[in-house]
Amino acid sequence: MYKSVANYFLDVMRRMRDEEEGLALTEYLILLGLLTAAVVLAVLAFGTNLGAQWTAWSTWLTGLNAPPALT
Repeated sequence: MYKSVANYFLDVMRRMRDEEEGLALTEYLILLGLLTAAVVLAVLAFGTNLGAQWTAWSTWLTGLNAPPALT
């Protein structure tokens, strides 16, 4: 049916452009890409501080659930 993978993808893109469902899907994919990029950038920007804070929270929570020390 299709001579190459490129022709298949071009046909899919053409159908998505011409149909309203394809336009809605494209909008959702763009939004998903933007949100993913924002999360990646936030982790890159604050990753070290977030790791230190996560460790502090973990230590604090472990201290809350620790059994009383036997003396």
